[in-house]
Amino acid sequence: MSGRVHVAIFVVACLIGLMFASVSTYDFAQHLDRQVHDLHCSFVPGMSAKTADGGAAGCQVTMMSPYSSVLRAKIWGGIPISLPAMAVFAFLAFRGIDLFGRRGRSRRSAAAFLFAASTIPVIASIVMGTIAMVELDAACKLCIGIYGASLVAFLAAGLAFMAIRRAPPEDGVQDEAPGPVALVGLAQLVGFVGLAVLAWVLAMPDYSKFIGTCGKLSDTADKGEIMVPLDQNNGADTIEVFDPLCPACRAFDRRLAAAGLDVKLHRKAVLFPLDNTCNWMIDSAMHPGACTVSEAILCAQAGAGNTTTKQVIDWAFESQEKIRDAAKIDPAAAKRMVDERFPDLAQCVGSDKVQQRLNRSLRWAVAHSIPVVTPQLYVNGTKLCPEDTDLGLDYSLAGLLEKNGGGR
Repeated sequence: MSGRVHVAIFVVACLIGLMFASVSTYDFAQHLDRQVHDLHCSFVPGMSAKTADGGAAGCQVTMMSPYSSVLRAKIWGGIPISLPAMAVFAFLAFRGIDLFGRRGRSRRSAAAFLFAASTIPVIASIVMGTIAMVELDAACKLCIGIYGASLVAFLAAGLAFMAIRRAPPEDGVQDEAPGPVALVGLAQLVGFVGLAVLAWVLAMPDYSKFIGTCGKLSDTADKGEIMVPLDQNNGADTIEVFDPLCPACRAFDRRLAAAGLDVKLHRKAVLFPLDNTCNWMIDSAMHPGACTVSEAILCAQAGAGNTTTKQVIDWAFESQEKIRDAAKIDPAAAKRMVDERFPDLAQCVGSDKVQQRLNRSLRWAVAHSIPVVTPQLYVNGTKLCPEDTDLGLDYSLAGLLEKNGGGR
């Protein structure tokens, strides 16, 4: 029968796409227990990223981005887009198998519908691939597997449709009425996707009980004048324990902005560099150079030059790896880099005055029993649970704002 080979290729491609989307959904679901898990990020589903290429940065960036799921403010973590992708691939494979049993005119109509439906994952792949390259600057191997499977399925469906359309009538086979093939197909598609989403929502635990249960500050007063305003928003008073060379702080800052939650907060930073050149609470420099950059932020906030705190923080975020690597080899490298980038702060950075102020910031952390970790966020004195700073950020922070006041 004409087109059978192409239909078989189509079904296999859809099953491969279903496999990649399933592994991606599994990885996402693993994070929903508010614990830390490894990512399975390789072209071979199930193979650990560490054994595949020594890292999973692309998958991590993609998963933690606001584009990996929808309805995050309503459901902890949201509904991953890989879930409807699973449903669509399963639906397409089902329709491909169904096409094998069709005859006559209904076969042509079913092939036409299959070709049209195969554009769904292709269009989604183009959109998500563009976002990954332009917005995230990251490549997720599982996503690439889905993109490839989508393209192969689309091409196979197109070739199958052309072959079936050109095929002469089968001997001894009376044409069957095509019927409402498209309407039935659309109803089936809605059913596949709807059931998957419904099952996900019903299976999700209720994490609202954890909101606001991770501790409070005894007071939020800035008696030592150590806090650095991070914005001018008229939102809820928020204190962020902050290290300018901390990758997690940078990622957290970007997630806040991407979710549109930063405008609901009036953020003030308590500098807490994880660098033992100034922080006596740690034995080694987790982020070499963080003390010097923290001093630069304090100098800018004190008006030591024309540089603003935002300029220093933005530069630190963009140059984190470069600063840490240089300071790891030569502890004085961070000071030279700061002086070169912000010469107006050179006299202030390293001075006794700014070092004393940074020391007061660290003592504030001790006085408030702050854990040695960054970032930490306190909304009107109530702590956002550390487990809720990635996938659960939208849901948990929205709940915390509701409980503790969303504005002043």
